[in-house]
Amino acid sequence: MPDRIIGLTGQSGSGKSTVSKVFAAHGFDVCDADMVSREVTARGSAALDEIAAEFGSDMLTPDGSLDRRKLGAYVFSDRAALDRLEGILYPYILRRIGEYTEAARGSVLLDAPTLFEAGADRLCDMIISVVADEDIRLRRIMARDGIDETAARNRFSSQHDEAFFRERSDIVIENNGGEDELISRVTEIIENITGDK
Repeated sequence: MPDRIIGLTGQSGSGKSTVSKVFAAHGFDVCDADMVSREVTARGSAALDEIAAEFGSDMLTPDGSLDRRKLGAYVFSDRAALDRLEGILYPYILRRIGEYTEAARGSVLLDAPTLFEAGADRLCDMIISVVADEDIRLRRIMARDGIDETAARNRFSSQHDEAFFRERSDIVIENNGGEDELISRVTEIIENITGDK
């Protein structure tokens, strides 16, 4: 069992990846829910079979893998479709996260963009959310993922606003500045959590 589980979530483009790297550098085991999602939807998996049955086999590539870009374009423009996808994926993801955290020793950072939606917040001793102004997040997402403004805004429209995260988190990190400023803030938070200064 881990010493503690810290949940990390927040808005797309807010800087969660950088926060996660800082925690890893300070000795936390990082459980990345996006990677878990890739594991549970691997070719031949039960989750992938359910996705193909629900959304059609055209959501698969010719080799039978999940076409994430195509599925994402579809569900991020249709809230009901996203709800159906989440209903399929979350039980598989939660089971895998539970296995990971049960086996962990030390402290775990659970990096999960949909922490609350999946119910994974119940596993956490503390929750940290990262937020940033929308125009800053928009620029980051477009540059990072190579998508246009319409696609980025579609992604944002399927997510919660800043108030949602503020109401449900123990710590909120505002990341409207540069990376050095963010790293310094996260380091301070980690030192306060672990008592290492």
